Amino acid sequence: MENPYKQSGDALHRRAQEIRKKICVMNSAAKSGHTGGDMSEADVLAALYFHVLRYEVQSDRTVKWHDEFILSKGHGVGGLYSCFAELGWLADEELLTYLKDGSRLPGHPVRQKLPSLVTVNTGGLGHGFPIAAGLAMAKRRHAANTEGSVGRVFVLTGDGELEEGSNWEAAMAAAHFELANLVVIVDRNRLQLADFTHNIMDMDPLDEKFRAFGFEVHDVNGNQADAIWKLIESLDYENGKPKVLIAHTIKGRGVSFMENVPAWHHKVPDETQLKQALEELDHA
Repeated sequence: MENPYKQSGDALHRRAQEIRKKICVMNSAAKSGHTGGDMSEADVLAALYFHVLRYEVQSDRTVKWHDEFILSKGHGVGGLYSCFAELGWLADEELLTYLKDGSRLPGHPVRQKLPSLVTVNTGGLGHGFPIAAGLAMAKRRHAANTEGSVGRVFVLTGDGELEEGSNWEAAMAAAHFELANLVVIVDRNRLQLADFTHNIMDMDPLDEKFRAFGFEVHDVNGNQADAIWKLIESLDYENGKPKVLIAHTIKGRGVSFMENVPAWHHKVPDETQLKQALEELDHA
């Protein structure tokens, strides 16, 4: 089973930019959202959904997954919904229902709302990584029992989220059980809530911490989709080591007045800002 889209280069870059444009429009319409973190993750989502993840789109437009993705930083769901819309799985018009009563698009991923698209409900920080480790273990055992190929599990965490101790319990278990099919991607934008991570809770050296827990560690430009999928395709999924990709990103990536500004963690563009954001994203 392969990815049915398999894009790269300029086409993949444009997908990420279109995801960003949808984020800005959706959050502006809702007058709420986590715009900065949505924007920083767009290239990671584009690389995964338009190149890496293996799945089939069924005739009824539901999705059958071989690999799985979990958005542990659930408050970044605006990026995920916008990616689904770019894939054609949601209509752009439905994005305008974000956060409204009765919408299928609440403020965090909810499987009951989008059952074939969302693997698991997330939002309580520090939960997605442990669930991903359990799912990776289940996939390895299922493959061993059926002599099938091992599905991979990708989980995107925020860097501030790694302050939650449950992540490190999961890391210890992942290494112990040799979950080589687990890939943790850290959205390392160095901002959380209202300040920089090193001021709130310094986590460096992050790479050495993961190595000490038994992970194979890689750094990557998290705002370059081609660099992300090329690294993922180069990994050895049978070497007994879980993987972590420290994806160095810019919060608010792609819009000059949002980039690296703490206020855009939970700020949305007004009408004038939206126009400028869309113009910048169109020409980048």
